[in-house]
Amino acid sequence: MFEDKKVAVVVPAHNEGTQIATVIETMPDTIDKIVIVDDCSTDNTVEVVKNLMSDHPRVHLILHEKNQGVGGAIVSGYEYARNEAYDIAVVMAGDAQMDPNDLPAIVGPVARDEVDYCKGNRLFTGEAFHKIPAIRYFGNAVLSLMTKVASGYWHVADSQTGYTAINLKMLRLIDWQLTYRRYGCPNDYLVRLNIYNARVRDVPIEPVYNVGERSGIRLHRVIPRMLVLLTRLFFTRMIQKYIIRDFHPLVLFYSAGFATLFAFIVFFVRMMAFYIPDFIHRPGVADIPDINALACGFLFISAVQFFLFAMFFDMESNKDLR
Repeated sequence: MFEDKKVAVVVPAHNEGTQIATVIETMPDTIDKIVIVDDCSTDNTVEVVKNLMSDHPRVHLILHEKNQGVGGAIVSGYEYARNEAYDIAVVMAGDAQMDPNDLPAIVGPVARDEVDYCKGNRLFTGEAFHKIPAIRYFGNAVLSLMTKVASGYWHVADSQTGYTAINLKMLRLIDWQLTYRRYGCPNDYLVRLNIYNARVRDVPIEPVYNVGERSGIRLHRVIPRMLVLLTRLFFTRMIQKYIIRDFHPLVLFYSAGFATLFAFIVFFVRMMAFYIPDFIHRPGVADIPDINALACGFLFISAVQFFLFAMFFDMESNKDLR
């Protein structure tokens, strides 16, 4: 137990035969249960886990009959922890990229009821830029910024880290069957936690790379899907939290922002439709319609102001969820 709280660690695993033993053997003694969720591995992951179970009675193995993605594996582990009434459920990857020495810092705030959800942040350390591959660092930074807008947790960064701890209250409150099952599930969880006004905290963790892990992430495929996901999650939160559960005027500012942005696009396209043919026939002396140009400038500035006011209200509304 950790500070008198029963803790289960959920370990999603897909083809982690070379790393899963390290995860199990380095798990701190304060952990009550190690829930390995094999997501249809095609290597020897299951065999390795079964061979270790006799020497590690804390290990519980869940086998998926169909590949569900990392989010699906986490959901299976969460539902097990919820059904067995563990006070805290922690997520640690099966590739040994999450340092067990950081576990007390992540579990502690939840165990002491300071927050409902605690997550690691690899970007706090000054060495993160040098340890994390550059393309992944950049992609993480962009997605973290977008997740702030979508989730309402403006104080949270490193949105893609899966090293997290959640309390039993939130395990029971959230319908995990509705959550996203693939890469991007941590972003989905943050949005759903915000809808229920869960307290969330970032804690510094050490980035761990080049320990034999294999990444299947392809940013050119992931980023477009994440843009669609975060857009959908943003509107889900606006509707669920600020319209259905309680009304907040920030939805009016966001609505006005989107309306003026759309009007700006219409006027800009119209202006270009006049300017481009004129430029082709009279290069260097082509004119832009004055009123159209003024309308574009006014609409663009108005849209920016509406969005900034909406974000400010959202930040103020969620400032206590730390």
